[in-house]
Amino acid sequence: MNAIRRLLPALGTAALLAGCASAEDHARSVAAGREAQDRMTVGTVQREIRVGMSGAEVAAVLGSPNIVTTDEQRRETWVYDRIATEQVYSSSQGGAGVLFLGGASGRAGAASTSQRTLTVIIRYDAAGKVRDFSYRSSSF
Repeated sequence: MNAIRRLLPALGTAALLAGCASAEDHARSVAAGREAQDRMTVGTVQREIRVGMSGAEVAAVLGSPNIVTTDEQRRETWVYDRIATEQVYSSSQGGAGVLFLGGASGRAGAASTSQRTLTVIIRYDAAGKVRDFSYRSSSF
């Protein structure tokens, strides 16, 4: 019984370390996915994607697709759909107004929000090679 009591702290520590390693692996996986997503631009698609590429080569360039479907001949189609929102806010504060106006200060600001979308559709042949691809980009 004493031997079991002595092992419990070690087992707890081992379980905790195993959990940490798993969290690290997950964080690395998420970071790799974000990196691939950040790299996906119209230019990347135009430069890197070619007819005849394998699915593994496409995944190395663009990451995992959002949607995978098959047609009536069981050929895969991969769809990448990305949306990016950018918010910019700038402000200025009239600090000199505090000195001369007895505590009143002037504030001004401007905000702007824009969105960009990119949809990439990659169609594979029966051998699993890219047979066709298209893309659509918008900004508003």
